[in-house]
Amino acid sequence: MTGRRIVAIGGSDAGISAALRARELDPTADVTVVVADAYPNFSICGIPYYVSGEVTHWTNLAHRTADDLAATGMTVLTDTRATAIDALGHSLAVTDAAGRSRSLDYDALIVGTGAVSARPPIAGLTGPDALGPKEGVHLLHSMGDTFEVMDSIRARDPQTAIIIGAGYIGLEMAEGLTTRGVAVTQIESLPEVLPTVDPELGALVHDELERHGVEVITAATVSAITDTDGALTVAAARSTGQTFTRTVDLVLVVVGVRPDTALAADAGAQLGVKGAIVVDEGMRTNLPDVFAAGDCVVTHHRLLGTTWLPLGTTAHKQGRVAGENALGGDAAFAGSLGTQVVKVFDLVAARTGLREHEAVGAGFSPVSTMSTPDDHKAYYPGATPISIRITGDADTGRLLGAQLVGRRSAEISKRVDTYAAALFHRMTVEGVSEFDLSYTPPLGSPWDAVQMATQAWVREHRLTAERDALKSQLHRGKVDIS
Repeated sequence: MTGRRIVAIGGSDAGISAALRARELDPTADVTVVVADAYPNFSICGIPYYVSGEVTHWTNLAHRTADDLAATGMTVLTDTRATAIDALGHSLAVTDAAGRSRSLDYDALIVGTGAVSARPPIAGLTGPDALGPKEGVHLLHSMGDTFEVMDSIRARDPQTAIIIGAGYIGLEMAEGLTTRGVAVTQIESLPEVLPTVDPELGALVHDELERHGVEVITAATVSAITDTDGALTVAAARSTGQTFTRTVDLVLVVVGVRPDTALAADAGAQLGVKGAIVVDEGMRTNLPDVFAAGDCVVTHHRLLGTTWLPLGTTAHKQGRVAGENALGGDAAFAGSLGTQVVKVFDLVAARTGLREHEAVGAGFSPVSTMSTPDDHKAYYPGATPISIRITGDADTGRLLGAQLVGRRSAEISKRVDTYAAALFHRMTVEGVSEFDLSYTPPLGSPWDAVQMATQAWVREHRLTAERDALKSQLHRGKVDIS
């Protein structure tokens, strides 16, 4: 079908990917993207590096300029808010920056409204007396949030800051503010920073933060933020019950996100895990000719089944599927493995697949092995150990997950990608040794660190089990050793 009218809501990864795919496959399609702000196709993941000064101008965060997008033939309506979906009438109500309202008719609609910052129940952050950007208290998830943070930095010239939350963005912002010369205190409610990896690996990140002067406080919950003549006091309590306060110039609250689904839900879209929009593998919702993709939808995980896992890489892939199917195609999202990586100063932490508790919940029998192979041959200068935890299924030997922490020079992101490829193809832990990986002494070993870690798992779990089985047979006289 040609000449279809396609409307995408959202100018980030999913919405733009969908629009680009539709234009790529059918140059006659009338594609319109509705963007609530003035920043279509900007890299939200790059915000910490603009705050740090490593990205020198905010415009450099644009994946594509407005002219680049226009050159594809799509129409981008910036500063335009989608207000209602008429699913039966196939129209979308929008309001522009001047307050003018109109309707956009469509043959297919793609919802890519993404996620919004979670706002924890902290006195002074919620309620009628909530502090905000003017007082130096910030959430951080959008370009608008970014400009408010930068305005605070210019106006307040902060010497001290508290970051509430020690996930990916919180850790990156700790580095970014430290790079700017700000003394940072990081407060995390869970027992260790970077809770997407096991605590002993998170502890390595914790140590790296402290090596660079960040005060790290874990197992502590913030209860209140107060402003006294421009000084911000954060009150918190440790899990032991001990209370404490810190007074700083700037506060960032980065404790995660939640799916932004109000628009779709009001139109009758079915919601599922974590309140995200339910979609099939073709990104179809329960509404006629309405697709959805990105951080606002459930994630089809190759090991877990249906979950919610907001990731930019996933949003790009889902958007591409939605854009193709909006034209009448039959593409399918192949599924996520939750592959993630973060740089914290000179350390890199990555994971893919499942940790043990997740694997148990998915019905596997997981066992794990930790090893620390060098990133390259020890006789070549600069070799550093990589902490690698391999999780596999005790019954089948199937690879279930990998977690890695090492120096930036150790190519952690590419090594986790090797495990992700193995997971995607349902390989066994032992099968990873069959990979034909590159080798030269300055960069690796004849058996790469990736393989040495899986071999350690095999020695501990598979070979031990086989030896025990053989000993049992010998004991019962069932093995002929003549």
